[in-house]
Amino acid sequence: MTTPYQQQSQAPVPPQSPPQGPPQAAPPMPPQAPHQTAPRQTNPYQAAPHHHAPQHHAQPPQPQPHEPHQQMPSGPPSQPYAGVGPYTSPIPVRRTSLGNALASEWTKIKSVRSTIWTLSVMVALVIGIGLLVAASTADSDYDTVPTTLPGFFGTLLGQLCVVTLGVLVITSEYSTGMIRTTLTACPQRSRVLTAKALVFFTLSFTITTVALVLVAYASMGMHSGPAVAEPTDDQILGATVGAGLYVSLLGLLSLAVGAILRHSAGAITTMLGVVLLPSILPAFLMMSDSLRDLGSKMLEYSSPQSLASLFQIDDSLNNGWPQLSVLAGITAAAMIAAYALLEKRDV
Repeated sequence: MTTPYQQQSQAPVPPQSPPQGPPQAAPPMPPQAPHQTAPRQTNPYQAAPHHHAPQHHAQPPQPQPHEPHQQMPSGPPSQPYAGVGPYTSPIPVRRTSLGNALASEWTKIKSVRSTIWTLSVMVALVIGIGLLVAASTADSDYDTVPTTLPGFFGTLLGQLCVVTLGVLVITSEYSTGMIRTTLTACPQRSRVLTAKALVFFTLSFTITTVALVLVAYASMGMHSGPAVAEPTDDQILGATVGAGLYVSLLGLLSLAVGAILRHSAGAITTMLGVVLLPSILPAFLMMSDSLRDLGSKMLEYSSPQSLASLFQIDDSLNNGWPQLSVLAGITAAAMIAAYALLEKRDV
């Protein structure tokens, strides 16, 4: 039995062709030394001689059966792992509601610097101008007008701040792209707009009314006496709650226009036109006899004239509640349009 290495070493030698030419005599043989047995050379590749003792051949390692891999669940280390199964979050999962949307909008509106600065400027205008007017007037100036009049002058300028803030509440999210995150977290789009409207209207109405109450009672305290016409309850209500409600509705109308246009500059420009144009156009419309009635009606329902009616500056004016009702109807129509477009359009 030969090994593969022996078979390779015993390969047959190809025959050689005999030499050409005449035969030559063989060379003389050198004297040979006494015969010695050459040491037997062993082939290192040749297998060792077989012995009759049994040999145990090494067996190749058998593959071990694969055990299934088990993943340890992620969770708090305080809870031991009980076995393989679906992971249950320790945080309770519950359905969201309008209250969650209100909390989210309140967090956003109070954490934005523009809200703080805009409302601070509005309060400074209403209270600052109101107190300045009350301090610079005498008691005799209030013989025919109520002492709540100083709040009117500050509200004329303060309403522009509320209008600007109402636009920024919705358009700032469109300009930064955060509206996508808001609508992803709350897919009910009508709920998002409702939460924004409720939070903004409540905040603007509260702050505006509180500022007007401070100015009204401060002016009433500065000017009192027999020559001063004491304001009635209706006049106080119109100069505080009525004016605050009118300014807040203007801000809510601005929010609806911002949701419709989705652009800050365009919405602010539109609202400035709504506030200012009804006060400017009647001067040109009354030049024509055919448009005089339209001009007078537009002037009656303009923003300065509506606030003057709420403060009851002149006896010829009504108490301002008809103008307030018209503004509420316009705001409701704009909010309905904003709801419809928000559900229909893509963000």
